[in-house]
Amino acid sequence: MENITELFIYLLVFGLTIAGMWKVFEKTGQAGWKSIIPIYNMVILTRIIKKPWWWALLMLIPYIGVIWSIWATNLLSKSFGKDFLYTIGLVILPFIFYPLLGFGKAPYSEPFSPIDEDADVFEDIEEPVKPSESK
Repeated sequence: MENITELFIYLLVFGLTIAGMWKVFEKTGQAGWKSIIPIYNMVILTRIIKKPWWWALLMLIPYIGVIWSIWATNLLSKSFGKDFLYTIGLVILPFIFYPLLGFGKAPYSEPFSPIDEDADVFEDIEEPVKPSESK
């Protein structure tokens, strides 16, 4: 009886996390099934947060990968208008926070990144005013 209960709880937690990630990927314009393929979902995550593909490789390196994964998760939560505390929730309790993010009302907005070819990096920079030459 004990093993059946543990299995049910495990499947519930796993299912909630997968369903939440699926909806998050769909909200960002990606196909939901991409969230369940190991390693490939990290590559797609780097596309969502507008970072280079090699970030996915860094997420696979022991110790460093944990830091990079948390950083990527933070950028994902910022893409939905959430703060660092929400990132902590996504890392510690993904079975609660991914469904809240995916099924919730928070809209996805693409993060600014210099890697984004469509972004105009110099949009806000004004031309310097030349001092008038006096003779």
